[in-house]
Amino acid sequence: MKSPSSIMRQSSLTKLGSMINTAVNKRAGNGDIQWCFSQVKGTLEDDVTEADIISCVEFNHDGDLLATGDKGGRVVIFQRDPISKNSIPRRGEYNVYSTFQSHEPEFDYLKSLEIEEKINKIRWLKRKNPAHFLLSTNDKTIKLWKVSERDKRVEGYNTKEESGAIRDPACITALRVPTIKPMELMVEASPRRIFANAHTYHINSISVNSDQETYLSADDLRINLWHLEITDQSFNIVDIKPTNMEELTEVITAAEFHPVECNLLVYSSSKGTIRLCDMRSAALCDRHSKLFEEPEDPTNRSFFSEIISSISDVKLSNSGRYMISRDYLSVKVWDLHMETKPIECYPVHEYLRSKLCSLYENDCIFDKFECCWSGNDSAIMTGSYNNFFRVFDRSTKRDLTLEAARDIAKPKTLLKPRKVCTGGKRKKDEISVDCLDFNKKILHTAWHPSENVVAVAATNNLFLFQDKL
Repeated sequence: MKSPSSIMRQSSLTKLGSMINTAVNKRAGNGDIQWCFSQVKGTLEDDVTEADIISCVEFNHDGDLLATGDKGGRVVIFQRDPISKNSIPRRGEYNVYSTFQSHEPEFDYLKSLEIEEKINKIRWLKRKNPAHFLLSTNDKTIKLWKVSERDKRVEGYNTKEESGAIRDPACITALRVPTIKPMELMVEASPRRIFANAHTYHINSISVNSDQETYLSADDLRINLWHLEITDQSFNIVDIKPTNMEELTEVITAAEFHPVECNLLVYSSSKGTIRLCDMRSAALCDRHSKLFEEPEDPTNRSFFSEIISSISDVKLSNSGRYMISRDYLSVKVWDLHMETKPIECYPVHEYLRSKLCSLYENDCIFDKFECCWSGNDSAIMTGSYNNFFRVFDRSTKRDLTLEAARDIAKPKTLLKPRKVCTGGKRKKDEISVDCLDFNKKILHTAWHPSENVVAVAATNNLFLFQDKL
């Protein structure tokens, strides 16, 4: 039988394509937010193509736009419906704003390697003019997109026809002043920058710095720092690649800039550790400023301990004081001023601990669940199996299991809390752990930056929920 460390290393290296690959607070009587269905974007069909599966979800900074990327390399941007935004009470309804092909499948002939078009991450830049800008990345290439509106056109050119054909100068007998006329609104997405050829391994994270001038991109062994105006040069700021790849014991799983301090960044690893780095200390941040790691509980030690302790996502709070990390079975809240242990720990699906063997055999144990903060940092959300997602209220310590179900009939339908039964007699509203569908999983979630509106990606469908109005 292989040792846990060799399993961890093998799982890392074999997945150089997989694993190395709110303001409104309407409360119910019991102190919990009650969530209701807002809308669903997608087709509720059984035949789902691989290209249609949503691979990332991201609100922009004011929450008026919501972007999704899929495995087919497409980016779909939704815009909040003006009527729902201005209604009293406000509703979280979004309509399709723009759709464009961000990445195409490629082939690296030097390495005989196929490069998937799947969108791994999307990050919005803060708005500085009427246009919107976002970064999208697949395994190798990052692109900066400009999304702009056109609702006027120019007519009456002197040197060309309305069709665009150039006129014969001999036919021009008078000068005309071009006029601007209204036209049907058109949303254009154009690539402004392409950042390529900087990563040997698969990019798993991008994060825009608070200075809005630089951003980082992280793969399994390195983190690079880019300037948004420079495409042919990046600086390697973290490198954990060993001299001998046989000695590889951990990989980088996620990285993010601090939301306020432009010199700070954090990155997590497959060993269950989080490192905070200060770029002021050295050009290469191989020596971390702080190391966040929880001592392992000997009573829970098992063959799978190293695998399930791998951190799949890390997110700093909007205030910058805290961060959350998601491992396979739990979400932990860390105080940046205390490295020794997390200040809060929320089990997500502890009932799966007894099924780790079968989850290892079907590769589900390597699923990368994301997590996110509410706008005021008072709550946390993350996903689970059977299209369940969990919401944890940090002030009341209450938790809620909800389902992004296909049978939700219409908007404003109140979501019923779901419970999982681990054995014995099952109650009416409970579902047995043996009946969970592990093919239905909520990996990607996003929370509106200022309201209790959440977006949940369930395979090829995007569900939107909001607190009870």
